[in-house]
This record gives sequence, C-alpha cells and structure tokens, in this order.
Amino acid sequence: MSETLNLNEPHPAIKSAIAYLGKMSEMKLMQHREAFASCAIEGNRLAEICIGTINRLLKKEPVSDRYLLGLVWTLRDMEEKE
Repeated sequence: MSETLNLNEPHPAIKSAIAYLGKMSEMKLMQHREAFASCAIEGNRLAEICIGTINRLLKKEPVSDRYLLGLVWTLRDMEEKE
C-alpha cells in the first residue's frame, strides 16, 4: 500500500468533486465565476486560479484533479458562508 499517487492516477476524491459540480446549477456557477472575476481583478490569486479552472471547464478543456479539487473546496467553503 502506498500513500503516493501513481503517475496519471487521479486523486480518489475527484469523483466526489465532479459530482458536487454536477449538482450545481449553471446559474450558480456563473454567479461564482463573476465573484471570482471581481476578486481576480484585485490580484486575488485564489480567484485567478478558480476563474481559470471554471473557464477551462466551460470550454471542455482538460483540468487536473488538483485544480478541480481546489475549485470545489473553494466553492463549498463559499456556499457554507452564504
């Protein structure tokens, strides 16, 4: 048993992250995208990364599990604070 992911092995939590995004309405995702855009203009690095990830998802471009997990973690954190 190894606690290190093999090369090209996705993180086991990625299925849960994808399911979370799949349950989010497109309108809600776009609201978050706009919030990230506003923060990114101010130089917020987290917002820059999250909006880039959302844009790649919307364009159906590849997104690594690392970026997807970070996005979902941030979205869940934002949802909890609402």
